[in-house]
Amino acid sequence: MGDLPALAVEIDGCLSSPAAVGVDAQRRVRRTFSKRLRERRGAEVVALAHLLVVRHRWVAYELVHHHPEALVLLDRDEVERLGVGLDSWGAVDAFGRYIAGPAWQRRQLPDDVVLAWAASPDRWWRRAALVATVPLNLRAAGGTGDTDRTLLVCDRLVDDRDDMVVKALSWALRELVLRDPDAVQGFLTRHQDRVAARVRREVTTKLATGRKNVRRRNG
Repeated sequence: MGDLPALAVEIDGCLSSPAAVGVDAQRRVRRTFSKRLRERRGAEVVALAHLLVVRHRWVAYELVHHHPEALVLLDRDEVERLGVGLDSWGAVDAFGRYIAGPAWQRRQLPDDVVLAWAASPDRWWRRAALVATVPLNLRAAGGTGDTDRTLLVCDRLVDDRDDMVVKALSWALRELVLRDPDAVQGFLTRHQDRVAARVRREVTTKLATGRKNVRRRNG
């Protein structure tokens, strides 16, 4: 692992280059280094991610996510270390989508850890708990549907009115609509006097139309 600091500096230089402006360009850089890291041990890739996470959080997460051996190593300690410093919706969503959610999906992360995040005084960890449900149900992430664990978290946060949490609750439920619409309708009915208006509107629209919002026609 002795060359990892130098490799982290090289990646930082590539990502900080004027040629790497924008998500598409940064993702091309990540893909290049994912290929270079293919033969590395998973522990090395996780260690590299820790070196990158402060300056290039979502790239660090994607490097781990796209290295199967690294993903297997994500236990509670590794996941929470990679989550230190979460401070924006973009950081949280990358963490939930590429790190926490896949680890939970694989049962490497116990349910009680995610529920502890749902009870956190930190809005970003509460959002992370909800975003972690998305890979459970997202086909593109290998999700096959997990109503019980999704609603376990949603039930805990139905009364939360922080805007970042409300939006994540809507996202979690809308993703579950594609797997278990009856369970989502049951959630809305069960919590009819508690669920935020935004959540009810967006999720009801998803149930009825398959879309988040109904487009208005001109004229």
